Amino acid sequence: MNMQRQSSLAASIERASPSLLSTHRVLRNTYALLALTLLFSGGIAALTASLKLPHPGIIVTLVGYFGLLFLTTKLRNSGWGLLSVFGLTGFMGYTLGPIIAHYLALPNGGQTVALAMGGTGVIFLALSAYALVSRKDFSFLGGFLMVGVLTVFLASLAAVFFTLPALSLAVAAACVLLMSGLILFETSNIIHGGETNYIMATVSLFVSLYNLFASLLQLLGIFGGDD
Repeated sequence: MNMQRQSSLAASIERASPSLLSTHRVLRNTYALLALTLLFSGGIAALTASLKLPHPGIIVTLVGYFGLLFLTTKLRNSGWGLLSVFGLTGFMGYTLGPIIAHYLALPNGGQTVALAMGGTGVIFLALSAYALVSRKDFSFLGGFLMVGVLTVFLASLAAVFFTLPALSLAVAAACVLLMSGLILFETSNIIHGGETNYIMATVSLFVSLYNLFASLLQLLGIFGGDD
């Protein structure tokens, strides 16, 4: 009887090992690629801000983002997907540069940018660590997050086109919560094998960090009296 139990346990471990190795590989590759894309995007943003290049505008931003996102999704299983993800994150860095330049030109703008950057890093590290250590399954957040992101996206467009400061503030606050939820969701998704493509996992986490930073920057700018 004991021999049967030991044999069953050994078989279970043998079946689980490839899955665990695959999950660890995706997680490792995701964080490595995320670090590289953050450095690349940050460099593009800094260059854009220092040269005081103009923002491409809402239309070009949306077309560029969704176009490059579609391309990255199509190429996610090939080597070209790596080039595409750097194209996407570099473009997003370019759109962030003029925003950072705007805040840096304001009184206490450097402090605002630094606080937003630090806050983004702390939130990401804390939520990622919690998901990794607790190993909780946050897949139940998927539907709520999808509806929330769509709602915030439409509300942000309304705030831009109709110039509604109060709505912009509400959107920024909601975006911080939603992006925090997405970080938990995507990290959990990788841990539990729901996401097996590290390129798409990187894109999801990068977009969450981008929006989290931009939203914190807006909130800190408003409450700090920079806007």
